[in-house]
Amino acid sequence: MKKEDKEVLYNLFKTADSYFSGYTREKYAVTPEFSDDVEPEPVVEKTQEQVATSSSASEPVATPSSTSEPVPATTTSSSDSHGMTISELNSKILRCTRCQLARTRNNVVPGQGVEKPLVLVVGEGPGYDEDIQGLPFVGKAGKLLDKMLSAIQLDRNKNCYIANIVKCRPPQNRDPLPEEQAACISFLEAQIHVLKPKMILCMGRISGQKLLDTETPVGQLRGQFHDYHGIPLLVTYHPSALLRNESLKRPAWEDLKLFKRKLDEITGESNS
Repeated sequence: MKKEDKEVLYNLFKTADSYFSGYTREKYAVTPEFSDDVEPEPVVEKTQEQVATSSSASEPVATPSSTSEPVPATTTSSSDSHGMTISELNSKILRCTRCQLARTRNNVVPGQGVEKPLVLVVGEGPGYDEDIQGLPFVGKAGKLLDKMLSAIQLDRNKNCYIANIVKCRPPQNRDPLPEEQAACISFLEAQIHVLKPKMILCMGRISGQKLLDTETPVGQLRGQFHDYHGIPLLVTYHPSALLRNESLKRPAWEDLKLFKRKLDEITGESNS
């Protein structure tokens, strides 16, 4: 395959991925170098007339220079995505049919909150109530989440944005499958890119493991800060886990206090 053909295919895939994700990913920041595939030249036996002609030629045949400057592949600058709003991105999410969850959902649940949040709260996926209303964390676990956020002066209507790893409800509220998470994670990555939160709060095992690309249990992930591309990230127990097991409420509260101290440090506010 020719170098030019490889560049065309690369840019086609990059453009398609950027369109569906809503932004240009970091893996496209540096354009790879392409070269022509080396193909063996066919051996052709020359006739006596061709041999005589070639040996008597006085002028060499001109060939294209192999040292000419390569034409750089077209790149998409990060500024191409700067004009996208969270509403425009969520409109893309609403049309998604990437995985099997699209066949069983009632509503897509892109997320809810302010456009310039201090904190992005990430859950695992919509439940029954969220699927009916098209909004995240509106059931019993959602009411508890609102109380947890309020305890550290956070609010989805004032300074937070709430989203999930997957945007459609898994049947029977089961855990989203790895392939479902993989199909949807680029949307969350794009939301983070557009929203640019100061901190990320992961509610539960699945959100923490997926964003941190680890299989470490939630009990070992919580209680400490992790780095997500320069953004401080803290994992704590999912509100639904607190409803099932009240003994988890105390460590979850310690996580929230730790989170608040870090947020105050970042925003320059004094601890209350």
